[in-house]
Amino acid sequence: MHYTYRTSGVCSSKIDFEINDGVITDVVFTNGCNGNLKAIGKLVDGWKAEDIAEKLAGNTCGFNSTSCADQLAKAVLEAKAAEN
Repeated sequence: MHYTYRTSGVCSSKIDFEINDGVITDVVFTNGCNGNLKAIGKLVDGWKAEDIAEKLAGNTCGFNSTSCADQLAKAVLEAKAAEN
């Protein structure tokens, strides 16, 4: 299932990915730090939503209370809930 998550509080404006049986693939961030966000997408490709959330939730960027990685953690958990 394709999922789009609108981010909040970060440079990236949205995150698109596929979720099938809780497994995340094809993560694409729109806007933000291009190289770093491409790398995050490649690193988590094929991971379970829970594993992504466990590793990335709570990560901050500068003085912000969130980050693109933290937003991805929220996105995958929201997608998993929608999938069920």
